[in-house]
Amino acid sequence: MTVKAVKMGCTAPNVYSKVPDGGWGWTVAFAFFFVEALTYGIIKSFGVFFNDLMESFDETNSRISWIISICVFVQTFTAPLSTVLSNRFGHRLVVMAGGVLISTGMVIASFARSVVDMYITIGIISGLGYCLSFLPTVTILSQYFDKRRSLVTAVASTGECFAVFSFAPAITALKEQIGWRYSLLSVGVLQLSIVICGSLLRPIIIQEQEEVKAQPPEEPTETKYMLENEQTRTSIESIDSGVEITTSPSNVPGKTKAEPKSEEPKEHVQILAENNSTPPEPKTKLLDFSVMRDYSFICYAFFGLFATLGFFAPSLYIIPLSLSLGIGKDHSAYILSAMAIAEVFGRISAGWVLNKKPIRKIYIELICVVLLSVALFAFPFASEFWGLMTCSIFFGFMLGTVAGTHIPLLAEDDVVGIEKMSSAAGVYVFIQSLAGLAGPPLAGVIVDTTQNYSSAFYSCAAGMVLGAVFLSLVRPCKVGLCHCSQRGAEESAVGAAPDLPDDFIDMDIGRGENSGKGENSGKGENSGKGENSGKGSDSVV
Repeated sequence: MTVKAVKMGCTAPNVYSKVPDGGWGWTVAFAFFFVEALTYGIIKSFGVFFNDLMESFDETNSRISWIISICVFVQTFTAPLSTVLSNRFGHRLVVMAGGVLISTGMVIASFARSVVDMYITIGIISGLGYCLSFLPTVTILSQYFDKRRSLVTAVASTGECFAVFSFAPAITALKEQIGWRYSLLSVGVLQLSIVICGSLLRPIIIQEQEEVKAQPPEEPTETKYMLENEQTRTSIESIDSGVEITTSPSNVPGKTKAEPKSEEPKEHVQILAENNSTPPEPKTKLLDFSVMRDYSFICYAFFGLFATLGFFAPSLYIIPLSLSLGIGKDHSAYILSAMAIAEVFGRISAGWVLNKKPIRKIYIELICVVLLSVALFAFPFASEFWGLMTCSIFFGFMLGTVAGTHIPLLAEDDVVGIEKMSSAAGVYVFIQSLAGLAGPPLAGVIVDTTQNYSSAFYSCAAGMVLGAVFLSLVRPCKVGLCHCSQRGAEESAVGAAPDLPDDFIDMDIGRGENSGKGENSGKGENSGKGENSGKGSDSVV
């Protein structure tokens, strides 16, 4: 790893000859840890305000829960906008603007007088800020790492889990001292620190070192012509042994016509050299929709769509399920805490295994998704505290393996690759927003219809199984697409080859025969002249 540009302060981009796999990337990982804590950590901890909001606004639990539903939907639905702004203005500026929006929405929400005000401030304003802060940070972190990408991203994403442990009890204690409004105001001020994290996201430029190859000395024009002439007329010698092959350009008929042709390649080479000396810089696409033509990405997007159905619902329904089984509130809270702790270990373990790469990363992800489906199917069979605790720990661990790696996995060559990761992440998260908005209400409708909380876990497991099916098709689609592109390239190469005329050799043979006849006729004329001169001399004598 060599740095090829002089670093001018903290604002200059880092220029590397290859992916550094460290360096300033560790600072970016540190920033991502706190961005994850101040975005998803706050969203998951927002439940501590539910009872206070219901009492202050005299609203039902379902109407209050729409605050977070709208926030999550806006966060994921505006992902393509985040990609466009990042490609246009850079990741640093977009993340800093997102931090300002998040803080502004939370601060204004502390003065809200109705739940509709909460929908606008936290749901729309802060939701947009969450999108502008999270997605560009995880995208630029993936650009700083290659071999360690999975491990570093998984460890940094644990900021969300640690935030749930620390923020929930801290906010609860703060509410008892200053009330929920000033507590929400304090949270908004704290989230303003995302601006500091965004300022640490220095852009990275990868410039591969070009090897300068020594060009062989150019052969003189006369030598080139002599060699081409010998090769072209070799077949003539084998056909007519009486043909004299002349390699000197001065003895070849039509020399004046052949010389301009020999000069044309030189002019053509000079034009190409001038054009290649200053190549035009390619324009960066704000949003590359070509990923939608990649069958492997389409399958991966459908995996994210159906798998999202099983991400959030279990966290919402694990406590109601435990209460319906006669488990106390305190023990139900322990179950949720155990799930969060297991998720931390799942994220770290998945990153470590993906970093070792015993098999392809896409296959490791598939195994984790299958095991996550098994965990969801196991919940309805639990009938007491320790059964639910075991299922929650298993589910939390497997959820961590998938939740911490499914977005960074877009940078792998089996999906789209690091070049298109920014656009692919925007489209991928946008597709996820549909399931994120419909997943919890769909599970709620099923619960209301069946009057059984276990049915919510069946719906989540069904969605996860469908996601596993589409994930299993990612690698075959990529391999098949590559084979098709290789065949197309070979066919285009064959089609681009110049077709030689059928009479090409006949023309050369004809030229050889004509020259041979001319030479023979010349010899005959000379001999005839000699005989005539002999006769003339005899008559004179």
